[in-house]
Amino acid sequence: MKVDPASMAPRDCYQLLISLMVPRPIAWVSTLAADGVRNLAPFSFFTGICHQPPLVCFSVLRRRHGEKKDTVCNIEATGEFVINVVSERLAKQMNQTAAEYPPEVDEFVEAGLTPVPSDRVKPPRVGEALGSMECKLVEIREYGNMPYVASFIIGEVVKFHVNDEILRDGVVDFAALSAIGRMGRDLYCRTGDIFEMKRPRLET
Repeated sequence: MKVDPASMAPRDCYQLLISLMVPRPIAWVSTLAADGVRNLAPFSFFTGICHQPPLVCFSVLRRRHGEKKDTVCNIEATGEFVINVVSERLAKQMNQTAAEYPPEVDEFVEAGLTPVPSDRVKPPRVGEALGSMECKLVEIREYGNMPYVASFIIGEVVKFHVNDEILRDGVVDFAALSAIGRMGRDLYCRTGDIFEMKRPRLET
């Protein structure tokens, strides 16, 4: 089957795109509003850019009628955010924070999570998360056509937090981290089935 995205309804195009870009890591982003209200929401258009300096990026689609989501508004106002890793044991809490709460609602409270003060930024990190990255905003760019505009957010990691529970000889044990990934529709995947392949070395 061949599909021309220009001929598709926007929702159908979105569903096909996210069904082929799998699995996607989840950026569980905590922010603070200008008035101090905590916000926490998951986004699966997320990846790294480079490591010197450590830059990460994620994309936030607008709401159904074109309004910016609270995460974007908060980052625009404060220039700071934290990306928390979603382990399998936090899947239900992460999913709870995906609901479209009004701006005055604290998702930490709604999901029963512990806000822990960060070291270098004002937004708290998720105390139950096994890994977190404190970030300073580098840039926000917007792509797409209204009302399907996405805010592409780039941040510099200014502090890593890694729970000792997942460290083995100073490196992350992925089985202990047990991160989950996003698939299409309402589906997720586990990362427990891991295999290794050495990168080929070519003779020079």
